[in-house]
Amino acid sequence: MSWLFAFMATITDLVTQKRDNERVSLFLDGEFAFGLALSVAAGLKIGQQLTAEEIDHLKSREQIEKAKQNALRYVSVRPRSVYELQTHLQRKSFEENVIDTVVEFLLGLELLDDTAFANYWIDQRETFRPRSRFALGKELRQKGISREVIDNVLEDVDELAAARRVVDKRSDRWANLPEDAYREKMAGFLQRRGFSYEIIREVLEETWQDQEET
Repeated sequence: MSWLFAFMATITDLVTQKRDNERVSLFLDGEFAFGLALSVAAGLKIGQQLTAEEIDHLKSREQIEKAKQNALRYVSVRPRSVYELQTHLQRKSFEENVIDTVVEFLLGLELLDDTAFANYWIDQRETFRPRSRFALGKELRQKGISREVIDNVLEDVDELAAARRVVDKRSDRWANLPEDAYREKMAGFLQRRGFSYEIIREVLEETWQDQEET
């Protein structure tokens, strides 16, 4: 019995933190031990004895709560892929088991969804920086999106329309150039956006003819 009590500590105080009233400072045997979120500290009371196992469990729950709050802030800025969130939490030095728990938590809340993220990414690119299916697929792979999801979301991407939008955004800048210079600059710009030779040729034929008619 004496061996058991050697590994126990008594809660001597629970103090709301001045800088964050959603957190409390836990004191064990008269000394500050560590901080806890209110949700983790719920049910604790002064005079309560904690085993070493119970203390470790509180610390583990606290890490999960910290990771959850960090993750919620991260996904509130814009939609994120599962891989993005995992990488973000790894950089914040959270352990893998904590990260796995938080990912499952956000998936359950439907705040993580790789298909929804992929559709969001494509919509943003099509609106602000149109590019080819190849370029979009490469970006999505870098975000950790599976091949199956990528193939599905790219089905409805109209590359010719995307290339036309790219040209529309750039035409005024190079409108006064001779034909050869115009074609060279525009072709290079479209190539950097991942468009194929066939798409580039078709769009340039259209746009140069339109410029001659204006």
